[in-house]
Amino acid sequence: MNLKEMACARVPLDEQQVTEGPRGRERTLPALHPARKEDRGFLPYQPPPEDSSPAKVEEFLEQAQFISEDLEWLLALPHDKFWCQVVFDESLQKCLDSYLRNAPRGIDFASLSSSPAVAEMQRSLHRSIFMVFLRMATHKESKDNFITPAVFGEIIYDNFLFDIPKILDLCVLFGRGNTQLMHKMIENIFNQQPSYYGDLNETVPSIIQVFDTILEKCGLQSEETGASEPVKLNTQPRRTPMTMTEEDLADLVLYLCDTCTTIHSFLDIFPEACSTFHQHGFLNRLSSFYEMAVPDLEKALTKRNFDKCLQEDLWRRVCHSRRRMVEITHLLLQHTCLQPILEGSEHTASFVEDFLQTFSAFLQEKRFLADYDEQFPVADDISLLQQAFPHLDDTRTSYLLQAVESAWDSIGKKRPVTASSANQSGDPVSKAYPDIRPALMEAAGGGATIGEERRGAEAMVDIPCKGANGAVCTVSAGELESLLSHIRDLLPDLGEGFLLACLEEYGYDSELVINNILEDKLAPELNKLDRAMPRPVKEALPSVISSRSNVFNDDEFDVFNRDQLDMSRVWKGRRPGESVREMLNDKRHIDEQRERYQSYQTVVEEVPIATDQSGNQGGTCPFDDYDDEYDDTYDINQVGANDLDEDDDLLNRRPFTTPQVLRTRRQEEEEEEGEEEEEEKEDAVKRDQFVQDPAVLRERAEARRIAMQSRKGYRPPPQSHVVGGPKGRGQTQETVLDRRRKEMNKSRGANHSRRTMADRKRNKGMIPS
Repeated sequence: MNLKEMACARVPLDEQQVTEGPRGRERTLPALHPARKEDRGFLPYQPPPEDSSPAKVEEFLEQAQFISEDLEWLLALPHDKFWCQVVFDESLQKCLDSYLRNAPRGIDFASLSSSPAVAEMQRSLHRSIFMVFLRMATHKESKDNFITPAVFGEIIYDNFLFDIPKILDLCVLFGRGNTQLMHKMIENIFNQQPSYYGDLNETVPSIIQVFDTILEKCGLQSEETGASEPVKLNTQPRRTPMTMTEEDLADLVLYLCDTCTTIHSFLDIFPEACSTFHQHGFLNRLSSFYEMAVPDLEKALTKRNFDKCLQEDLWRRVCHSRRRMVEITHLLLQHTCLQPILEGSEHTASFVEDFLQTFSAFLQEKRFLADYDEQFPVADDISLLQQAFPHLDDTRTSYLLQAVESAWDSIGKKRPVTASSANQSGDPVSKAYPDIRPALMEAAGGGATIGEERRGAEAMVDIPCKGANGAVCTVSAGELESLLSHIRDLLPDLGEGFLLACLEEYGYDSELVINNILEDKLAPELNKLDRAMPRPVKEALPSVISSRSNVFNDDEFDVFNRDQLDMSRVWKGRRPGESVREMLNDKRHIDEQRERYQSYQTVVEEVPIATDQSGNQGGTCPFDDYDDEYDDTYDINQVGANDLDEDDDLLNRRPFTTPQVLRTRRQEEEEEEGEEEEEEKEDAVKRDQFVQDPAVLRERAEARRIAMQSRKGYRPPPQSHVVGGPKGRGQTQETVLDRRRKEMNKSRGANHSRRTMADRKRNKGMIPS
C-alpha cells in the first residue's frame, strides 16, 4: 500500500506502515521509526549580544540564520517526517531547549542590542520556534494527518517533548498576545496526558522552595522552614542584601523576577492549574515571602551605592516582581474561590469560608495586604460575595475591611481613592472582574438593577472598552518599554507616540490595544492622531544652579552669576597690612563716644525766655500764665503722699553716671571719695535687712526646742563616756560602765541580737574559736 492509499484510509500515524528503499531492496517500516529521520544537525541558540559590537552582532546573525533555515525546513516537512524528526533528533530538542532557556523575556528587551537587524532576526526566530512547538502540541493537523490521542500523550510524555519546566517557559515567552492559542495548546497537552497533572503537583513544592532559597540568600528564614535550634557561635554571620556583593544581589533580583513572571504567565494562560497551587498553601507562603524579602531588597537598592544603570534596572525588576506577586494572588483567589461561587457551585459556603480564611491569614502581612488592596480593592471582592452569597457574615467582612484600613495606617501610606469608595463612578465588580460579570448576572436571577446593567452591556458591544484597570492604571518605565516593544513586534509601522496614547486610553492593556487596532475599533480621539507620531521629547529640567534661590543671589560674592570678584575684600584671618599693636592703640572710637556722653551731662532746669529790643517777651512762660486747657482733675490727689520715701528721693533726679571707659583719673578719685562718705552714712543709720542672720534664727529655734522639752518633763540622757582616754593609760570607772552598758544593749538598734546570734553560732561550731 502506498502513501496515497494510506492517507485515503485515514489511518492514524502511529498505525501506519511505510515501504521505502530502492527497487528490489524495499523494506516496510512503521511511520514513526528512527531510520526515517534525516541527518540534519541543529545548532544551539545563543541570546542576542548586549552591546552593538559588529563582531558579536555578525556572529549572532550568522548562527540565528542557520537555526531559522533549519526550522523552516522542519516546518515544511510532511506530517510523518516531521514527527520522526521531532521524536528521534536529539539536536533538535537541544536547540529548542536552548531557546527556552536563553531567549530574552519581555522585561529583558530594554537591555538588548539596539541593532535593527538583530531585532528583526530575533522576531523571525521567535515565530519559527513558536510554530514548531505549536505543531508538536497538535495531535490532529487535518482529517488525514493525525495521531491517536492516547498514543500522542505517550509520545510527548515518554520522549520528554513537553514537561512542566518547558510549559512554564513557553507561557512566559509566547503568552503575551497569544493567550487563547497558548491556552488551547496547553489544555490539549494536559487532556491527552493526565500524568502532567501529577508532575505539576510535584513541581509546586519545588517552586515554593525557590522562595525559601531566596529568603536564605537574603539572610532570612520563613516561619514554615525556620529552624528552632540556636545559631552556633562559630558560624559566620549571614549575608544580607546590604552586605552581599553586587553580582550576588543582581542574580538574586533576576532570579526573583524570572520566577514571578513565569508563574504569573502560566496561571494566567492555564487557570486550571490554580487549584493545584492552592492545595499546597501557595498563597500563605507567597504573602509571607513578600512581607519578609521585598522591604530588604528595596532598602538595599536605595541605600547602597553602585552603578546607576544597574541600580535602575534592578529597581525596575523588583517593582515588576511585586506587581506579579500581587497578580498571582488575585488569579488564585479568582479561580479557586470567586469563580465557583459565581457559577453556583454546590459547595458555595465552603468556597466563601476558604476566601475569608485566606484573607484572615493575610491580615498579619500589613504591607502585602495594602499593596494588594491598592491594585485589587478588597472592598470589591466583599461586594461581589455579598451579591452572590446573601448569607455572608457582616461581622467578619467588617472586620476584614477595618483590618485593611489598619494595614494602610501601619505602613504610613495614604489609601488612594478607588471605585469602591465612590460607587457613583461605576460598578467596581465589572471593573475588577470583567470576565465573570455575566455569571454574576446569571446567579443574581434578574432584577431591575441587573436588567439595567445587562441593557448597558448590550448597548456597548460595538464600542471599544477600556482596560481592566481603568485609565488611571500606571506602570513603571521598564514595563512601559516592554509593552511598547511587544506591540511594535507585531505592528512595527506604528509610532511610539501613537502607541503611548493608545496604552493610556485602554489602561495599559497591550492585548486590548492590539485587538482594537487590528479590528479598527479605536476611540474617535485616537483615530484623529497620526499613526506614525513619534514619542514626545521630554523637556530638560533647568539646572539646580540656575534655579536656586537663597540669600546669596545677586550679591557681590555670588560666584554662580559673577565671573570676577573683588578679591581685595576677601581675606582669611586678620586683614592684610594691619598689626595688633596699631589696632589696640587706635582710640578714635573712644573719643567719639566721649563726646556723645558729654552731651548727656548738660541738663537745663529752666528754659530762658528771649526778649525783643522793646523789652517785650518774645514767648510765653508756662509758669507765669494760666492755661485754661490745663486738666486739674487729679490735682487734689496726693500722689506718693503715703510712701515711706523722703521728699528728696522723689524730687531729685538720678545722678548721671559716666561709663568706665570714658572716665578720667580725676573723676574716678572724686567718685571714690563720694562712695566712702555714703558708706559712713549707711553705717551710722541702722538699716532693716531683708534676710535675717541664720545664726540668730538657729539660736531662737534651739531655745524654743528646750522650752518645749522642759514643759513635757523630758530629761536628756546622761553624758556618755564610751570614747574614754588614750589607749594604755587606763580608763575611768564611768567609761568602763558605759562600754559595758553599750555591749549589753546592742540589740536595741541596728543588727538586732548580733551578739546573741554570734554566740549561738560559736557554740554550734560554725565559727572557729
